[in-house]
Amino acid sequence: METEIEKPYVIGLDMGGTNSVFGIVDQRGTIKSQTVISTRAYPDFDDYVKASVEALQPALDSIGGIENVRAIGIGAPNGNYYTGNIENAANLVWRGIVPCAQKFEEALGIPCRVTNDANAAAMGEMTYGVARGMKNFIMITLGTGVGSGIVCDGKIVYGSDGFAGELGHLVIDHSGNGRSCGCGRKGCLETYTSATGVARTAREMLANRSEDSLLRSLDPEKITSFDVFQAAEKGDKIALEIFNFTGRLLGTACADFATFNSPEAFVFFGGLTKAGDYIMNPIREAYEENCLSMYKGKAKLLISALNGSEAAVLGASALGWE
Repeated sequence: METEIEKPYVIGLDMGGTNSVFGIVDQRGTIKSQTVISTRAYPDFDDYVKASVEALQPALDSIGGIENVRAIGIGAPNGNYYTGNIENAANLVWRGIVPCAQKFEEALGIPCRVTNDANAAAMGEMTYGVARGMKNFIMITLGTGVGSGIVCDGKIVYGSDGFAGELGHLVIDHSGNGRSCGCGRKGCLETYTSATGVARTAREMLANRSEDSLLRSLDPEKITSFDVFQAAEKGDKIALEIFNFTGRLLGTACADFATFNSPEAFVFFGGLTKAGDYIMNPIREAYEENCLSMYKGKAKLLISALNGSEAAVLGASALGWE
């Protein structure tokens, strides 16, 4: 009979608010195959699990079936490492407590481990990416929301209940007039510095300003952070200002975060990082201007070296080897 240790593969699942990316990963951290399904298309979680198993089938067939897979690791918004549940995620179609690990274990017949999506990305970065060898760093994911994975002394910080490290929900506007957040509060960092936050800033600036912009030719409700990036590439003044505003808010927040664990680095991951220097330069400037003098010049501010959702898939898969 085959022992667990001889099973040469694990499955990593990066569960996003929009799409779910599955990867079959070997012990070297090579993603052997990837498959994607729409997260939003399945308002019933049981249907989502069924669709996931169906989508995985061809990939499983190519490695000799599920009997060669040791476990599945899942990175999900509000995924709780301790309980295996997804709990009250603001950016997912399912409400309340979702018994994620239990449902996948039943459907696939293999062990399942769940963690927060940003913690999964941090694990991927620590194992395979720019944070390899680092014992203290903070991963910031800039997607539909803002997630964070905090690594202290080489370990992911989970806290007492599995929910430590929600830096995207640090309130940066306490005026009471801050932007409404999916979490129910107002003025969270996420509402300004996520990809969706950038689109919100674009709509506000276009409504409140009169100067010309390439963004004016687009339907304001459909503007994306990528549209802002494309306009910035062409030197558009408002687009450059949007990134400057966003980056400065994020850099200032990171200056506060540095007080937690004096990180060797902040690693930024997700769609918004494709804007490169347009977002990173204001982050760096605001960080150095605002951090405590004893932290100045110490932390590196880096963009993840793992492309697409690979960091999250690899990080989730690392749970499978545990």
